[in-house]
Amino acid sequence: MSNELPFPVPELLLVVVLNYRTPDLTIECLKSLVDEVRSLPGTQVVVTDNDSQDGSAEKIAAAIKDNHWQDWATLMALPCNGGFAYGNNGAIRPLMQAGKLPPYVLLLNPDTVIRPNALKELLTFMDGHPQVGIAGSRLEDPDTTPQRSAFRFHSIWSEMENSLRFGPVSKLLAGKVVAPPVADIDHPTDWVAGASMIIRKAVIDAIGLMDESYFMYYEEVDFCLRANRAGWPCWYVPSSRVVHYVGQASGVTNTKRPPKRRPTYWFESRRRYFVKNYGWLYAIAADIVWIAGFSLWRLRRPLQGKPDTDPPQFLGDFVQNSALLKGAAIKPAQI
Repeated sequence: MSNELPFPVPELLLVVVLNYRTPDLTIECLKSLVDEVRSLPGTQVVVTDNDSQDGSAEKIAAAIKDNHWQDWATLMALPCNGGFAYGNNGAIRPLMQAGKLPPYVLLLNPDTVIRPNALKELLTFMDGHPQVGIAGSRLEDPDTTPQRSAFRFHSIWSEMENSLRFGPVSKLLAGKVVAPPVADIDHPTDWVAGASMIIRKAVIDAIGLMDESYFMYYEEVDFCLRANRAGWPCWYVPSSRVVHYVGQASGVTNTKRPPKRRPTYWFESRRRYFVKNYGWLYAIAADIVWIAGFSLWRLRRPLQGKPDTDPPQFLGDFVQNSALLKGAAIKPAQI
């Protein structure tokens, strides 16, 4: 154990699992990592806890001790709930500051279960493609049904397609859709889901950590865009398979339950992404396009007998939190 660090220094791979009041999911995730981590010497798993205040940290620490995982797993309690980027950066930053960051960092959601060789497949791919900066796993349901986890960057055109939901327009804008159909082969993509995302050390050296001014959502999109602009592309690696219980960690995007009202931080993250990366005028244009498209969809939906799967008060919340009303002011980037 280093005198400077609260956990052993990984020589190959740092796996960060961020917990916030999901101790049982986190422990199941750790169980799925046992054989994989022990077959990859130089790998350390750090579970960061975003000040859950519900006994999570104690429960996870006890599981690590009781299962004799101390040689590869550590619980790191953080002082506040600063969000997704904050929680993941909490484990990465000390290694950066000590100059001991390993060749690779893997961000892994607590609501995941690793399939055999999932980590090996990512590492093998990254070793064989030194020009690639970031790669993501194939996320899937427990029954192996694939989830869309390789995406395109958001744009005005994707906002139009997503909000309007009109077949001819979606067909016309097929090349702009954020979540294209799942592919079965390795391929370049704009960004991958942060639920299982491996990052090369050189990327962090070049662009820094994820922006902690995002509380949750869009931070991995922002990070992949910054990496892309710095010359580090992102790839999707479906041979790395990870079960993902969608929305179990956040409670926002759980597809197994009726939709909840979208939290304010989702709208703030979306606005931040567009204003920060494309400017206020572009953000306003994207807002206008989305509001117009979604309004037309809401008028058309009952006429076509389509099910109502939208979050409650979605349009009103969107307008109230849009760049149109909130303006161009966003927090300075915290990286």
